[in-house]
Amino acid sequence: GWRDRFGLPFGKRATGYGQTSAQVGQVRAPAELLLGYHDAVHARSLDLVRPVTNADLDRVVDAAWDPPVTLGVRLVSVIAEDLQHAGQAAYVRGVVERR
Repeated sequence: GWRDRFGLPFGKRATGYGQTSAQVGQVRAPAELLLGYHDAVHARSLDLVRPVTNADLDRVVDAAWDPPVTLGVRLVSVIAEDLQHAGQAAYVRGVVERR
């Protein structure tokens, strides 16, 4: 239900990839909604990661690649993406605060 809560002007399958700066600029949300979304994503992420065992990390989750991608590699990729987004957010915050 987050798409509806945010009132996003995009199709249901839009993920943000390939969108233009103008399209991204259409997204507006109050801080409370962003915090609620963060909390929900954090809780869901913990639900998904908690049961993972060391043995699970070697399980192939995407055989379309050569070499096939394991769960461990995919998790590292997700963490790397998250860190990039955190850095981008910190940069934007710094720009706004210096204005």
